[in-house]
Amino acid sequence: MALPVVLQIRILSGMEEELAEVARQLGERLLTKGLCMATAESCTGGWVAKVLTDIAGSSAWFERGFVTYSNAAKQELLGVLPETIAADGAVSESVVREMVRGAIARSAADLALAVSGIAGPGGGSAEKPVGTVWFAWGCASRPVVTRLVYFSGDREQIRRQAVRVALQGASELIGR
Repeated sequence: MALPVVLQIRILSGMEEELAEVARQLGERLLTKGLCMATAESCTGGWVAKVLTDIAGSSAWFERGFVTYSNAAKQELLGVLPETIAADGAVSESVVREMVRGAIARSAADLALAVSGIAGPGGGSAEKPVGTVWFAWGCASRPVVTRLVYFSGDREQIRRQAVRVALQGASELIGR
């Protein structure tokens, strides 16, 4: 049974408000610490950067976003090695590590986050089902932190959850 349109709009509005609040808190931490960040996104298609740049004044702490949906884009824009993709696949810990390092190296950002996953409805496998998302967060001066999460839901829900985890992980990286 489908939800009434009014109820669907309220639910979506609440989710958008949650993402906006997480982004606002991250922006405040970045500004307080004098840091600037970049994003390297695949399955989220620039959604993390969109949420961050929805905040007025975000240019003080957001440097740029790389949307690298294809393997070629990951290689060309972020320097992900073709051998890494061939060995582990685009949705892997090794690839998001390289995406973070590439985003930092190819920007003026102090820290970066990376997201690569399978949002569905197709594209999953027994080893990497739909909802599999790898995240990485890093600074030039610290080791890269990674996390694997298995989300449930449809394409929109998986991507939305991935945006939230990406933002929360960046906040955790820089601390309070």
